[in-house]
Amino acid sequence: MLRGLSLAVLLPLAGSALAGPPESAGLATTRTDLTPKDLARVIAVTRPTSDFSKPEQFELMQGGAGTSRKDVNRDAFSQSSANITFEEEGTFKLGNALFRKNWVSSPSSTQASDGLGPLFNERACQNCHLKDGRGHPPEGDTGTTSMFLRLARDASNEEEKAALADHKALNFVDPVYGSQLQELAVPGLKGEGRMHVDYQEQKVTLGDGSVVSLRKPSYSVKGLAYGPLDTHTTLSPRLTPPMIGLGLIEQIAPADILANADPDDRDGDGISGKPNIVRDSRSGELTLGRFGWKAQTPSIREQAADAFSGDIGISTPEMPNSEGDCTAAEKACLAMPNGVQKRLGPVEAPPPVMDLVTFYSQNLAVPARRDVDTRQVLAGKKLFYDMGCISCHTPKFVTRRDAPNKAQAFQLIWPYSDFLLHDMGPDLADGQAVGEATGSEWRTPPLWGIGLTEIVNGNNFFLHDGRARTLAEAILWHGGEGQKARDRFAAADAVDRDALIKFLESL
Repeated sequence: MLRGLSLAVLLPLAGSALAGPPESAGLATTRTDLTPKDLARVIAVTRPTSDFSKPEQFELMQGGAGTSRKDVNRDAFSQSSANITFEEEGTFKLGNALFRKNWVSSPSSTQASDGLGPLFNERACQNCHLKDGRGHPPEGDTGTTSMFLRLARDASNEEEKAALADHKALNFVDPVYGSQLQELAVPGLKGEGRMHVDYQEQKVTLGDGSVVSLRKPSYSVKGLAYGPLDTHTTLSPRLTPPMIGLGLIEQIAPADILANADPDDRDGDGISGKPNIVRDSRSGELTLGRFGWKAQTPSIREQAADAFSGDIGISTPEMPNSEGDCTAAEKACLAMPNGVQKRLGPVEAPPPVMDLVTFYSQNLAVPARRDVDTRQVLAGKKLFYDMGCISCHTPKFVTRRDAPNKAQAFQLIWPYSDFLLHDMGPDLADGQAVGEATGSEWRTPPLWGIGLTEIVNGNNFFLHDGRARTLAEAILWHGGEGQKARDRFAAADAVDRDALIKFLESL
């Protein structure tokens, strides 16, 4: 069976995940955007290769026609899709300006820029998404600019359990500190506290006798300003992920993502990917989550609105609470002025702002592959397939033909992700359930651009909390459904391990 292509498995999957027909939840069981001829082409082109003697056709252009061919440098993740129009390039630049904009506290003479906080993690989107790339964990006194702690607890009564069952809630916030720890605050208000990380080094001996040191983190909060956390609140560190290719991911047909799901492991391969079914905040309909570390967000616009509210404290039409993440227990926070300007509407970031930021986020180009035809990279690619990595890191998709923007329509893309939830074992577990995701499940992250992390961000921190300092460490942390692939990597000789890493660095 070709993983990612068998549409016949969709009906039993959708039926087990939802009450009622899957179409009512936006979970189409077939691709309605394709003619039979197009569907045959898609099946052929996305079939996993068995020829590793040369690159596949179009493999260099891993972001489709929108792939950036610009020089590789610190701006490699900040280029616009190569196939947008001249007019759209202007829209992209306006969105970029808003993405970089520093918001200020209210009241302010700048007016359209005020509304920060009152509690916040950063003043601008770009300050968390460093160069549109990956964040880093706190080191010494550098703070947690691009990594934060999600705060959540499980349902504690029947009403909350019903809300989870009906997908009206993903989990429940801390009653005092809300959905995430806010380290910063506007003048006259205290920040909530500060994330603290302790690392314990642990040695791993590989099959050839090589020894790798992994650092195991533990998390706590220092200087809590408003009393203790709820005893049931869990702390989940979340590193800021790269922004590239988001618009293409948004246009992968739900049927193609769901075709890889096997929540009950019926084929017995040990891989049990499952979708995170969530409610769209705008339509109220059930749909497929595909963004965020636990696939809890269905769209780029909703992801942006959540970040505006939680990270900066800016209200949007999607999340109109101008107090941001302040809770009823934080009365001083709720009493602070907000930045709503009546002439601009009832929120601090009105629809035009959201339109521009969303467009910018949808059109950050994926960089072209490098060294795609070298012997070592091709050998590493074969090992990536042979070790079973593609069971979760699905190489290819073809986006919807009816995508709203032609730049993302009918593109062959190479994200190396199935966008499903997988149990990654106890070592990576955060204990925090998010919708359908359990405390040990994570969405498979896309791998495109991963080889440019150090060039763009000046570091090599990987996984949801940046504990891995190299790609090899990231692989060795895999457990649960990734255990078999991890063990094969650990058992390989140095030549093969180096080749696989070189393949990843070419993405």
